[in-house]
Amino acid sequence: MTALRNQAEDEGRLQNLDPSEYRPDRAPWSAVETLLADIKDQLVLSRHVAIAAAGGKPGQFHPTPRPGIPPAASGARKSLTDEQRRALDPRLRNQPKEATDDGD
Repeated sequence: MTALRNQAEDEGRLQNLDPSEYRPDRAPWSAVETLLADIKDQLVLSRHVAIAAAGGKPGQFHPTPRPGIPPAASGARKSLTDEQRRALDPRLRNQPKEATDDGD
């Protein structure tokens, strides 16, 4: 029943949408398209494993872009500050703060 309801809602939205505004690349994926992207990613990863097992150097894995999931950031992650770590981990809350050397 859910699949029928979802399909009816999609058709209703598409009927009210101006054809010039329709963007198929931004449309939600069906379960079949999502599974196909997962299969493709697994196949690429399997190829990378085979290349590495044969002594080669596989390229970097880039998953298939999916709608609603932003691509991974290319920069380095920001690390947590000591204060943020203390707020998250109760074991660190009673630890003394480390003295910082300002170079004076």
